[in-house]
Amino acid sequence: MTMLQAAPTLQQCTQQLSQQLSAISDNPAHEARLLLCHLLSCQPGYLYTYPERVLTPSELQQLQPLLQRRLAGEPLAYIFGHWPFYGLELAVAPCTLIPRSDTEILVEQALALTLPAQARVLDLGTGTGAIALALAHNRPQWQLTGVDLQSEAVALAQRNAQALKLSNVDFTVSSWFSALSGQRYDLIVSNPPYIEAADPHLAALSFEPLSALVAAEQGLADLAQIIASAPAYLQPGGWLWLEHGYNQAEQVQQLLSVGGFRQVSSVRDYGGNWRISGGQYQPGDN
Repeated sequence: MTMLQAAPTLQQCTQQLSQQLSAISDNPAHEARLLLCHLLSCQPGYLYTYPERVLTPSELQQLQPLLQRRLAGEPLAYIFGHWPFYGLELAVAPCTLIPRSDTEILVEQALALTLPAQARVLDLGTGTGAIALALAHNRPQWQLTGVDLQSEAVALAQRNAQALKLSNVDFTVSSWFSALSGQRYDLIVSNPPYIEAADPHLAALSFEPLSALVAAEQGLADLAQIIASAPAYLQPGGWLWLEHGYNQAEQVQQLLSVGGFRQVSSVRDYGGNWRISGGQYQPGDN
């Protein structure tokens, strides 16, 4: 078992944690600070303000299993039970994907659209509810609906909505559009599974639910299904925006164009990769 030295100061502990986490982390110093902030229920500034503060034996005892879990590859989000997304703190669990900063691009794009004042917006495969909750928080007049195939995910999203005191968002169990007969929306957004089963990147995501990551047909099956089905659930002139893989923008754009969408475009994520694509549905304009 990896051990930390007895009675370290916060500065010393940060250095020790960082050194050990370097075996699995691209940013070990940042993760070290996050672990300490979680342990001490403090903000990062506390670590810089009181670098000579000594950890108690009890605190060291609590820190040890947290470190072991991280060194075993478990994501910090699952260790902590919560994770930030678009300025909100969300409860997370292994039944859902961990919200990622690149998905915030989808929220930014949705907020930039010109929609009715009381727009109806659908989030497909909502998971923690991250996208729907961020939109509901930033647009109190919008009415958000989030759906997920997994009842555990829906329950988690509902708990997040209650914790954030958001009353303009509802969550329900649905396999994509299956429970939404007769409903029409001004905007549909989704971060669906889009990773190919043989993708080597999956090895680093082993703690997250495979069903929320992998799709058939080179990762395009769910994207194609959503694009084909969405027009029946969109108002005329409604928008569809989807997150996808870094190398799928051209194919998703083609699917959108064939599906009756216009003003089709893509937006890059913070790493410079094409991450989301979308368009406006124009019925009868195929």
